[in-house]
Order: sequence, then C-alpha cells, then structure tokens
Amino acid sequence: PLDLKTSPKVPAGREKITFRFVGLSLANEERVRYRYRLDDFDKNWSEPEVTREATYNNLAAGSYRFRVAASNSDGVWDEAGAEVAFEVLPAFYQTVWFRICFILFGSAILGFFYVLRLHRLAATMQARFEERLEVRERIARNLHDTLLQGIYSASIHFDLANNRLQEDSPAKPAMQRGLDLLRQVSQDGRKALRSLRSQQTGSDGLEQALSLLPKELGQPESIDFVVATEGESRALRPLVRDEAYLIAREAIINAFRHARATRIEVEVDYASRNFRIFVRDNGCGIDAEMLETGREGHWGLPGMRERAEKINGTLEVLSRANAGTEIQLSIPGPLAFQDASSASQFWKRLLSLYPEKRRSNLQKASEGQRK
Repeated sequence: PLDLKTSPKVPAGREKITFRFVGLSLANEERVRYRYRLDDFDKNWSEPEVTREATYNNLAAGSYRFRVAASNSDGVWDEAGAEVAFEVLPAFYQTVWFRICFILFGSAILGFFYVLRLHRLAATMQARFEERLEVRERIARNLHDTLLQGIYSASIHFDLANNRLQEDSPAKPAMQRGLDLLRQVSQDGRKALRSLRSQQTGSDGLEQALSLLPKELGQPESIDFVVATEGESRALRPLVRDEAYLIAREAIINAFRHARATRIEVEVDYASRNFRIFVRDNGCGIDAEMLETGREGHWGLPGMRERAEKINGTLEVLSRANAGTEIQLSIPGPLAFQDASSASQFWKRLLSLYPEKRRSNLQKASEGQRK
C-alpha cells in the first residue's frame, strides 16, 4: 500500500504495481464504472469497466502520474477524478553515475588494449629494424673482407706492374686508367660501407636529407623545391625514419621525372598527433586508373604503399589529370616517435594544431629555400 498524499517512491525491482480504487454512490454501487490511465505510459484512457483495480508490470524507472475517474449510475463522469504522482526508482545499473563509471571503465579497457597493441607494433618494428641492422652489418663485413680487400690487392699488383712499364709504353695509359677506375671503385665501396655501418637513430637530418635530393637527382634550377616543417622536430624510430625518407624520395622522384612539375613542396609535420609527410606538385597529375593499378612495369606507387604498410602507416594519393598530385604519409604518433609516451609532448602538440599555420610555413619556406 502507498500513501497517495506524499508522491511515493517505488523501490527498484518491483515487477508489478497495482492500484485499487473505489467510487462512492448513494444509489447503486454496482452501476459505477471506472476508467484510468497512466500518463507517459498509456496513450488513451482505458475502456469503462466495473473493475476497481489496475495493474502495471515492469515499469521503467521514472516519474509517472496515475489518474482515475468514475461515473455514477446515470453515466455522468466525474471530470476531476483522482490522481497520484509517484516515482519508480532506478536500479543501481540504471543510474547516471553507474553509466558514467561504465563508460569510463569501458574506455579505460579499450585504451589499455589500444596502448598494448601499439606497444606490440612498436616492438615488432624495433625487431624489424634490428634484423635489418644485422643484415646490413653482415653485408658490410662481407663487403670489407672480400670485395674491398680484393680490389685493394688487385690495385697493388696493377700499381707494381704500372711502375715497371716504360713511360713511352703503349700500355701505360690503359694501365693508368685501370688503376684510376680501381681507386674510384674502392672509394665508392668505402662510401657504401660507411652508409651501411651508420645507424640513423632519430629524425635528425630527415629534412636536410630531403632538401638535398634536387642536387642528387640533378634537378634543374628552374623547378622550385621547398621543404618546410610543422612543429618542433622530434626523434623518430629508426625504421620509420628510413622508410618515410624512401617514400618521400620516391614521391619527389616521380614528381621530378614523370609529372613535369615546376614546383614541388615537401612538408614534414611533427605537430599533429600523427607523424605526417606531404609531397605536393603542380604537374600533370595521375589518372584514376593509374592510381589504382600503377604504371605497367613500374613499381613506384605499389612500393610506396608496401613501405607504408610495413610501418603501419597510411598512404593517400590525391591527384587528377592535369591537376597536380599530393601524396600524404601518416603514421600514428606512438609508433613513429621515440618519445611518444611523454605527456608534455602530447599537450604541446595538442595546443599547437592550427591549419592556417601550415600554409604560412610553406610560404615562408618558399621565399627562403628556392632551389
């Protein structure tokens, strides 16, 4: 029983709520009819009936108002009727605080598995880098112990033979040219050996390495080449640094050799949550079919996609015929940056994200870095 004068609260877990009521009639109580409705639950009044109770099952938590009206023996309804407001209390799992806690707990679980996955991917990438480094060191040892040593020994013998030749000997010029070629091959081999031995352990020099590509490729001075950075440079994981450089290099080579571009822009973005590289040109563009399948006999685009997939990055190529090309490489920050766990770096990146800033950096770079 409920006290109808105090807007009662019904505890959670009640499967059935029954209202009992009675209408007084001085003439004939058997001819009294009743109709009722539960606001916010019933759409219409119930059909008139002689039953003096109404039962509701499994009401959801919330506020309700039960109303009942009676008619006398002449069929005249009491328009005012009677009503009672009550509240069905929520179960603990239906409360706002429980839902908030559940969402926070679920988010924490998802975040934990996300971080765990990133750690596993980072460990896999580190293992790949160490494997690659071991292969490079083995190649370097073999190169030094066999090829370079053999060239050095051969050059000594040729040098001795050259010294024994008379200055007016017809074989003297050919022998000298052979010795010069051996020395050049030896120097090139030692340069390759040093590059194999060197370990790129961060992002230092990435922008500089990209800015040197025009000279390496023999790019005409008539082509504007711009390299800009967004945000403060940060150390990259070695494998990411190497693969990102090779992807950007391939994109620049394509713009230089195939797109007939007169302007090439490269942007290295450290300020976003992800590490990103953009390569843009104003060349002839790439038609849709070639974007999907690549040029027959060429493996530039497929190779770039494979390298991006190897470091869990995303490669997007935006282009249309005669409308230029933009290549975007994006790698999740925790996988790209060695200091990704630093909270201060996270907030610093978060507060420095302004799209307009990128354009201004490119404009500034274009004024000071025309090649």
